[in-house]
Amino acid sequence: MSDKFYAMFKWLYPGIGIKRWVALSTFGVILVVVGTGYLSTENFWVLQTLDAIVVISGIIILILGIKRMLRSLITAFIPSSRGTELVDILYQRKQLGRGPKIVTVGGGTGLAVLLSGLKEYTSNISAIVTVADDGGSSGRLRQQFDILPPGDIRNCLVALADAPALMRDLFQFRFDGNSELSGHSFGNLFITVMTRVTGDFEKAIKETSKVLALRGQVLPSTLDNVVLVAQYKDGSTTTGEDKIVKARKLIEKVSLNPGQPQATPDAVKAIKEAQIIILGPGSLYTSIIPNLLIKEICETIAASAAIKIYVCNAMTQVGETDGFSACDHIRALVKHSNSRILDYCIVNTAEVPSEILKRYAEEDSYLVINDRKKIENMGYRVIEDDIGVVEAGVIRHDPAKLAKIIIGFFEEI
Repeated sequence: MSDKFYAMFKWLYPGIGIKRWVALSTFGVILVVVGTGYLSTENFWVLQTLDAIVVISGIIILILGIKRMLRSLITAFIPSSRGTELVDILYQRKQLGRGPKIVTVGGGTGLAVLLSGLKEYTSNISAIVTVADDGGSSGRLRQQFDILPPGDIRNCLVALADAPALMRDLFQFRFDGNSELSGHSFGNLFITVMTRVTGDFEKAIKETSKVLALRGQVLPSTLDNVVLVAQYKDGSTTTGEDKIVKARKLIEKVSLNPGQPQATPDAVKAIKEAQIIILGPGSLYTSIIPNLLIKEICETIAASAAIKIYVCNAMTQVGETDGFSACDHIRALVKHSNSRILDYCIVNTAEVPSEILKRYAEEDSYLVINDRKKIENMGYRVIEDDIGVVEAGVIRHDPAKLAKIIIGFFEEI
């Protein structure tokens, strides 16, 4: 028995759930053949009516068999599609595949929020994520296993996942207690193990993306083991992202060590093909700017003909942007990159409950002032909208509203 014949024979194995629908489809074909070939030889109206009934029944049975067979195959390869109409699955995937090519640049929870909204409009998303994190679970894994930090990558993977909710919750599950795993998320451990198994961090991300059935791709901005260094206005310096924020000093500039990291080729390719490039939202100095310090990424974004948008944070961040207005955020971006790094700035104008603002003020965090005129004088356009939402006492961007604004740029092209 040849390998090809054996492979075909395996489709008849019991329990696959295909044979019954193949048999049903075959029966439908037989009815159509019989109805059109044999009974049509008689001219009696009774037989002609029976002829039509047999043909119609055969067509209905054939369509049902093929539909059920395809559903069995799709459910096997796309578990999340279970219980969804086949036509809806195909339509959704086709529509998402026609969506704009969008590149997002940043890291942290802010970027993940944006991605969760964008994936409802397009599957052509490339999230370029910083790998300078050295705190928390990511920092511990980075030190112990000599890998790039998986935390920001994990958040973006989960945000773009089309896998069942249970799978997404599993990747975000964080161990507590006094064990050695305390503080680690399952997703970080999974990526770490995958890196050890594949021997390559980039390949580990791609394999994890398959597990989560991503609507898009997540790309590290560099595969070099970089560390973030901050120089403060008082002349002092701090090395390490986690320590920079804790120092609570006014930042003059940040840099990467080593100073000339290589950009990930896939990230550069995605930027060149992008129709829309989005910076943020997220921590200005520790999530967004580190990506722009990579020369090839910065230069490729600046040279791109894509629509370039910066999503400004709603609140100032202690230890990073104390006292910053929207214009101050943009000045810092341009200072560390290029004046052609953006075209538009999206600013939140939502009213925030006074009790929420009071709680933020206790932590020295305040609403970012919208100094629109100063931004426009710099040559950039400002988009103002109510895109803020309060969840569990925390002010965040509304992913649906933010994504709708961004997709609106594509519709105007």
